[in-house]
This record gives sequence, C-alpha cells and structure tokens, in this order.
Amino acid sequence: MTLRPASAPQRTEPDLADRIHGGWLGRIAGNMLGKPVEQGEVWTRDRIDRYLRRAGALPLTGYLPEPVDPADRAVLRPEWRACVRGRIDGSCRDDDVDYTILGLDLLETHGPGFSTEQVGGLWLLRLPYLQTFTAERAAYRNLVAGLGPPLTATYHNPYQEWIGALIRADVYGWVCPGDPVRAAGLARRDAVLSHTGNGVYGAMWAAALIAAAFTAPSVRDAVEGGLGVIPAGCRLARTVRRVAALHESGMSWEQTLATLSEETAGLGWIHTVPNAAVLTAGLLYGDGDFTRTLTLTVRGGLDTDSNGATAGSVAGVRTGAAGIPAPWTEPLRDTVRSAVSGFDGVRISALAQRTLRLATAVP
Repeated sequence: MTLRPASAPQRTEPDLADRIHGGWLGRIAGNMLGKPVEQGEVWTRDRIDRYLRRAGALPLTGYLPEPVDPADRAVLRPEWRACVRGRIDGSCRDDDVDYTILGLDLLETHGPGFSTEQVGGLWLLRLPYLQTFTAERAAYRNLVAGLGPPLTATYHNPYQEWIGALIRADVYGWVCPGDPVRAAGLARRDAVLSHTGNGVYGAMWAAALIAAAFTAPSVRDAVEGGLGVIPAGCRLARTVRRVAALHESGMSWEQTLATLSEETAGLGWIHTVPNAAVLTAGLLYGDGDFTRTLTLTVRGGLDTDSNGATAGSVAGVRTGAAGIPAPWTEPLRDTVRSAVSGFDGVRISALAQRTLRLATAVP
C-alpha cells in the first residue's frame, strides 16, 4: 500500500450536483472553443493546426488565440471576437446551448413522459425560426404547415441524419445519471421530430454516453455504454467501434482521424457519423483530462462547436465542476446568452440546479 504524502492535495469524488454543473460548464466551454472555426469545409484539421501554430498555441491548452493571419481572420465565424481568449465575457448565443435549455424547459413543463408533439409545440413557443438550421428548420417549417411527427422529420428534409438531434441530447443524460437506457429513450422521443436513422441513433448514443459517464469506471466504458442502446450494425455504431479499435491498437490520434476521414468521405461535415468519429477520438485520446479532451476534439475539425460541446459535457460530468480548470470557466461569468424565450442571461449555476432537481426527482 502506497501512502499519499500528507502535504499532497486530496480531492473528493464529485457528487451529483457537481457533476451536473460540470456537464453544463463543459458543454458551454467546449461550444465556445469550437465556435470560431465551425465550418468544416474551410476549417479542416490541418488548417486549424496551422492557425494554432502561427499563433504559438500548439499544444492548445485553452480557448483559441486571436488570429495572426488576415486570411484566417476573414473566414472565422463572425462571433469569433467574443470567443477567443482574452475577449470572452460570458457565453455567446448558440444553438448547441439553446437546445439544451429547451430540453430542460421541456422536462420541467411536461415531465419525463413528454411526447414528440410536445417537443414541437415548445419549439414553436420558445425558439425563433431563424435560429434553427438544417433538419431543425425543416421540421419547424413542417410544424407550421400543420404536419405532425414522423412527417416533420421526413417531408422535404434532406438533413435527417445530420448532427442536429445529437446536440439536443445532453440534458437527457444529465437527468438520468447512470441509466443510459432511460436517457436514450428520452433522447429518441425528442430526436424523431426532425431526424431518422443515424440521426436518431446519434442522439440516443450521446444521451446514453453522458448518462454512463456519471458511473462508468473509464471514458472507454462510457463510450461502450452509449453503444449498448443503438443497433450494433448501424453505421454510427460501426464507426464508433472502429475509432475505439484503432485507439486500442496504439495508433496515434492523427492517424486515427486520417483513417476515419477516408472511411467516412462523402458524408459531409455536418453528418452525424463522421462527427461521432471525431468526438469519440477526442474522448478516448483525451483520456479523462478535461483540457486535452476539449482541445483534441475541436482540433479534429468538422462541426467543431457541436463536437466540443458534447466532449465538454462528458468531460465535465467525469471531473465535476470543481475539477474544471478555472481558465475555462471564469471567462463564462456564470452567464448564458440564449435565443430561447425567457432564458437569455440566465445563470449557468441556476440551470445546473434546475437540472439536479429533475435528476433527483426521476424515479
């Protein structure tokens, strides 16, 4: 038995409140990290690293630095000035956080027995149409036209397997700590409003992954917990298992992503499957370290803010709010900007407390 020196700091295991708060903080921090370079056909993995290298920021250990190359500055997202280190003063508004807030409001309003129709009704009540994109905008338009699920997901909607449903899944994992099956069921009921196939499986996998992260002995075990709720033969499951196998073989993070990029070529940068590959690689190669998990995931490219947000959620649940380094959390000022009616300017800590009440209320 090896004794820890008396002077060494000892950190207690995070409790449920700390883990849920960590999930919220991690999601928002990861979203902010990836937001400036969210345009996968422009901001490839190689270009992101060139940006960082020119700024002297490799390895990346925090929020993105300001661009030093005018060519980079010209193609960053317009919100970049509020998302780079030294300029952040509270979180930016983003759909990756709006949908998490909507999910919380849904559960508070209708409880865990909510219907897909109630998800759509809440969108019409709380979410501005112009703050929706791809599959969500198609579903919103179908709702206004009087269609109901499942037609809302299939009529004039070419984005059915894109990442939109996956980014809505976190709150279902947070309110079902240690219960991936229940989390996946909630996420599925939300997802089918706008998605089908791998789009729905992505939401189920993400919710289950986050629920499993509360109790799984390792990140790899949490990833496996997520896989347990979706069909083993679907492309999403096969891709996630492929990343895990390459990681286990000792292949480098760079080689793994290069391999998966070739194997998922043609799906596009917002499709669920290639983004799940980037996310899984960030989680596994991040190996439980909050900063490394977020930075590797965002450096992986594609839908950087969405992947960073989900990776941050998992990492935040694993480490708890108290374990997240202050440079990630202090610039957020415990404040959320949101397009969701009634929620703009809400405290992150207040959202976490409301989520905790739901998590402890679910039988």
